Amino acid sequence: MGMRRNVVPFSSGAKDMAMVLWRPSNPTIRIADNSQRCRDRVPQSGFLRYGRSWLLLAIFVCTLNLVSFGCANKGLTMEAAPFAVRHPVPDLPEDVEWLNTAGPLRWEDLRGKFVLLDFWTYCCINCMHIIPELKKLEAKYPRELVVIGVHSAKFDEERDTDNIKQAILRYGIEHPVINDRNMTIWRRFGVNAWPTLVLIDPEGFVVWGESGETTFEALDRLLRPAIAYYDKRGTLDRTPIHFETLARRVEPTPLRFPGKILVDSSGKRLFIADSGHHRIVVTTLEGDLLAVIGSGEPGLRNGTFEAAQFSSPQGMALLGQILLVADTENHAIRAVDLEKRVVRTVAGTGRQLRRPPPARMGAPLTTELSSPWDLCIVREWIYIAMAGCHQIWRMDTQFSRIGPYAGNAREDIVDGPLLPPSPYALGFASFAQPSGLATDGRWLYVADSEGSSIRAVPLQAGGEVRTVVGTARLMAARLFTFGDRDGPAPQVLLQHPIGLCYAGKFLYVADTYNNKIKRVHPETGETVTVAGETQPGNSDDPPRFDEPAGISPASDSVLYVADTNNHAIRRIELAPAVRGITVAIKGLQAPQIKRESEPPFADVPFITQEKVSVRSESPLKIRLDLRFPPDHGLNPAMPVEIRVRRLQQSGTSASSGDTRQGFEVFRVTPKEGPIEVELSPLDSGTTTLEVVAVFYWCEKSGRGLCRIGIQGWRLPVEVSDGGESTLTLEYTVNR
Repeated sequence: MGMRRNVVPFSSGAKDMAMVLWRPSNPTIRIADNSQRCRDRVPQSGFLRYGRSWLLLAIFVCTLNLVSFGCANKGLTMEAAPFAVRHPVPDLPEDVEWLNTAGPLRWEDLRGKFVLLDFWTYCCINCMHIIPELKKLEAKYPRELVVIGVHSAKFDEERDTDNIKQAILRYGIEHPVINDRNMTIWRRFGVNAWPTLVLIDPEGFVVWGESGETTFEALDRLLRPAIAYYDKRGTLDRTPIHFETLARRVEPTPLRFPGKILVDSSGKRLFIADSGHHRIVVTTLEGDLLAVIGSGEPGLRNGTFEAAQFSSPQGMALLGQILLVADTENHAIRAVDLEKRVVRTVAGTGRQLRRPPPARMGAPLTTELSSPWDLCIVREWIYIAMAGCHQIWRMDTQFSRIGPYAGNAREDIVDGPLLPPSPYALGFASFAQPSGLATDGRWLYVADSEGSSIRAVPLQAGGEVRTVVGTARLMAARLFTFGDRDGPAPQVLLQHPIGLCYAGKFLYVADTYNNKIKRVHPETGETVTVAGETQPGNSDDPPRFDEPAGISPASDSVLYVADTNNHAIRRIELAPAVRGITVAIKGLQAPQIKRESEPPFADVPFITQEKVSVRSESPLKIRLDLRFPPDHGLNPAMPVEIRVRRLQQSGTSASSGDTRQGFEVFRVTPKEGPIEVELSPLDSGTTTLEVVAVFYWCEKSGRGLCRIGIQGWRLPVEVSDGGESTLTLEYTVNR
């Protein structure tokens, strides 16, 4: 049978439209979009591309409505269905690794939930932008929605499961993630761009897909009516579920994924972007702690060192006694007054720039930014690696104006004139996620991460961007040509470099995904490895790194390196022989942030039992006897929480001690047989006990989905001398 195309506008109000392509005999999903930005595509060869005409879209929609609707919707009516087309979900391969969960999941495990697949790769700035939007969605729909990250790697280094684990922890991802190392799931769903989202409905059908960046608001508009529809249909399962996340097993460290680093040689200070702890750490060059800037809680707040908040800060630059900080996930530039010990915002609104970047400079505090990643001061200008829109921006040192300086905002590696008259115009320089900056006073050098290149930007108007080492000379696959090769410029290959500095007439590159520090001649491009090995490591002699992302010189022969995945700072001495020294920061502690995980207590089902007599003036035991379906039981890694509240005649709480909303809280390690807790003697005025149990149960085979059980009991009681000393509560758990 011939191929049919059916085009569906998946999200009203969204800038990008997507298409679904299928053959009736092979329901593989193909998703594409018409976005010119906010996504990173695989090379065109090997993946289908589709037309983008609105007229063609309208024709296809009409064809869809007239021809295809009846055979695709499995009983849904056109008036009632929230999605026009549904396809059976492709099978998941059995040979993929699952992370952030106790074991693999099956589609049948998730039946009754909406499942949102997020196809991502951890280098991708656009994928990073979607993560906080998904977190908001998960927080709003914890019982109705399960997000699963499908990590389909771009770079070789990203295929490694341990590296993906580090990325999960770095980005604070709490949902399950699949290592789709061989891009099997990617192909089955017809994905051709990072990021791509695919929605599966509670009945197990693919109903929506979109590539490119999106927002919580757009996804919320999609889900709200759909949840109402499937709830009314009776196929939505709101049973809470739980996953065993990597974060639960992580020991705190003084530094957490340090990103950028800045040496102040004259002041003998070291500034460290403690990105995973959302703060800036200041030490001496020997590691003596001088200051901690930021509370450690992510947010955007000005104020004292103790009260201020950052969100994954990265690059820094020193302007006298003002430390400027690229506050990356806040899309802002912050100014730290090191004498007055206060923080203020000098650029950015706190909202991500989602429109085309401005063509001219504007007021910093009313201009939206997009993931500023590094800063570099040259005379009266502060240059900004604006990773999120693939440009170099600049702001004057008086903080009065800001705007693009170089790059047409197309994600690519192209040399040419600095800045077009309007965004996306061809014939001008293009960058791909610029992440590191350095200068020799004549040129601004850029670590252009996604293109695995080092670029040179003229500091004088009228010049052109050139590539020192990298892929600009290639006719195709510029963003997909990378490796680990030293030598003359034409043969050099890097792999996603993030850090860059200038010292002793050389550029030193933190070649992040090659786990190396390399020296590059800024004129000839001759490149040589000075420290590190291809495989990640954690040692000083010889120096070995794990995705180093920051580098700064203390002299022509001494470098400081932020060894990101090792949560460490290393001092690298290049002469007389290369050696490393781990900088021990004395007195630095991980921030003490209280994160109480509150089980979902809304709408607790209560069973009211007959009145019982309980013994006065002696402890009372509550015994919980839970009965599970065959081959299921309590999750041994999660405590059973039992809450007890004593009510008096007036209905008020009579409990004491450690209470929350009047409840005494007990946490008991799971075991075979009933769970018991012991209460202090009941007051003679107690008339009712309310008991709420929260427990986590799953398959004994160790598969990855655990359900959260919540059950309550109301027990009318009479306190007397001859009453019971143990009350047994039985409950049968149904799937």
